[in-house]
Amino acid sequence: MRSIRLENITKIFNGEIIIENLSLTIPSGKFFALLGPSGSGKTTLLRLIAGFDKADAGSIFLGDQDITHLPINERRVNTVFQNYALFPHMNVFDNVAYGLKIKRLDKDVIEQRVIKILKTVHLEKHIYKAITQLSGGQQQRVALARAIVNEPEVLLLDEPLAALDLKLRERMLIELIELQDTLKTTFVYVTHDQFEALTVADYMAIMNQDGEIEQVNTPKQVYEFPVSSFVANFVGTTNLLTGTLQLKDSKQTLVIEELAHIEVSAASDKPWVRDGNTVLLSVRPEKIEISKKEESGFSNHLKGIVQSIVYHGRSTQYNVRLDNGQKVQVFEQNEEHFPQEAIDYDDEVNLYWQKENAVLLEK
Repeated sequence: MRSIRLENITKIFNGEIIIENLSLTIPSGKFFALLGPSGSGKTTLLRLIAGFDKADAGSIFLGDQDITHLPINERRVNTVFQNYALFPHMNVFDNVAYGLKIKRLDKDVIEQRVIKILKTVHLEKHIYKAITQLSGGQQQRVALARAIVNEPEVLLLDEPLAALDLKLRERMLIELIELQDTLKTTFVYVTHDQFEALTVADYMAIMNQDGEIEQVNTPKQVYEFPVSSFVANFVGTTNLLTGTLQLKDSKQTLVIEELAHIEVSAASDKPWVRDGNTVLLSVRPEKIEISKKEESGFSNHLKGIVQSIVYHGRSTQYNVRLDNGQKVQVFEQNEEHFPQEAIDYDDEVNLYWQKENAVLLEK
């Protein structure tokens, strides 16, 4: 297994810079997600790794091998596309066997490898079916089998589940995780869907709309400790409170004008963590406790009025207007065995959270 390393990559299309001086290392044998909005350059990066496009500057390495100018067929990299790109005139077996036949492998070897991989993706009962007889999820598995049967070191997946409905997409996500765990192949998964990325990835890179990488880490670290307001907003939902830092008596406080003094955990090694600086505080909706009662034991406390309530099944979303007019979202888990406090529209409520459950960000 070899890692993928991109060094100072720049790509220009029609005079427009899509990616500029980008560097990234994708660890070997992991499920790695590239997450970002449409137009952020995710698919461009995938196409550069696959060899479909050429970089205008920079280098791409597979382990220690420079593959920047290597032809597509000489890279041990395969791609699964959003539209699957299956051959409609071939059955399942022939679609999967196509790449092996191009390599002129022995007929028995081809048959053994195709049947083995079709068992891996649970299609052994559909070997000789026409592609048109298969469901969307089954066609997706055929596309995966065709890519994997060539035993690539890296499998690139470009929005592979976009054409599937929600239930099937959720099931396929679990199957992809199990498949990667079985094969130990490096998977690079491109998506604009943060739920998909958080579900499948061992590691993930967050790209912004300018083609820059904002953060690379595990899904838990990215979600719990975003490094920028872009990441905090794009990966999940968050509340951003603006205030002035007050560093006094070794206590760090965010002063929100006309509202409150909020105790914060600030990273002292950040150059923008200075007394008097205007900064942002990111608080995830599920980290906030909501109650009409006065509670104790929390670092921070705000008051507001409930503006709307949205029932989501597993949770209830409260939209609360603070005294300064700012809106805050709160997600409360719906726990059947523990009756919840009755909260209604226009109720005055208290919002509580611990300082460790919020992240200070540069404004």
